[in-house]
Amino acid sequence: MGSTLEVTALSGSLGAEIRGIDLAKAGPVDADAILKLIAEHLVLFFPGHRLTPDEHIAFGRLFGKLEGHPNLAMDKERPEFFELRADSGAGAVADEWHSDLTCQAEPSVYAILHMRTCPPVGGDTLWANMYKAYEELSQPMKDLCEGLTALHDASPHYAPERKAIHPVVRVHPVTGRKSLFVNEHFTRRIVELSHEESDVLLGYLTRHATRDRFSVRYRWTEGTIAMWDNRCTQHHVLNDFVGERVIQRVTVMGDRPERAAPPRYAPFKDRGTAVSWRDEPLRAFLRAR
Repeated sequence: MGSTLEVTALSGSLGAEIRGIDLAKAGPVDADAILKLIAEHLVLFFPGHRLTPDEHIAFGRLFGKLEGHPNLAMDKERPEFFELRADSGAGAVADEWHSDLTCQAEPSVYAILHMRTCPPVGGDTLWANMYKAYEELSQPMKDLCEGLTALHDASPHYAPERKAIHPVVRVHPVTGRKSLFVNEHFTRRIVELSHEESDVLLGYLTRHATRDRFSVRYRWTEGTIAMWDNRCTQHHVLNDFVGERVIQRVTVMGDRPERAAPPRYAPFKDRGTAVSWRDEPLRAFLRAR
């Protein structure tokens, strides 16, 4: 299959459109070719497909175990398959930069999204390359960040009890490259810093990670399948559309982030007598680990 693929790069940082494959009939050989392409381009777009839910699930299983969603699954027979609908720009739209499910100990590896219905204008999605975000840091900043970890939780989804601590810089298990692994949606604070210090550094890193030169912006057409590597990208949807936007999705799970360097610092502890309310959730989580 690989020799018949038409690959069109979409930006200097990441993203490619792929033509010349029928995803409904894809098998292990096709999956190997796709994995090589996603390692190079990080996010792939396959225009002109109309997968049934079962075909979508079968395609996703070529890449690993799929995780169900307790609230969004379409039916009990397909717990790993879910649909998101948004109308007139007011529905469930992920309009903050994020990597999927970093509030979990083993976040998403790949997401495979099928655009069933899209508005004529608006609702574009942007992705950013976290390899480049890390690589363009100064060496002193790299050295600092490689020794840090960050607390991620699901507070934006009204589930602050869902939380995990991950390295600020992770190593990709396939490519061996280092990438920045914090995002504005799920990352609450840096564990080894005071909350004031964390606010400054985390604010800088989340802004830096989404610079225009690291990104690609994709305008959808109905029937496009997107697949991205969640370990080295962030994304967000522009909530600027009027009309209906329907996506169907499966999520490949099972990856625990590998830190780029051994632990260097202990978790931050107050040196005064007062305990900040902002530090207590972190302390409680660390005690329970």
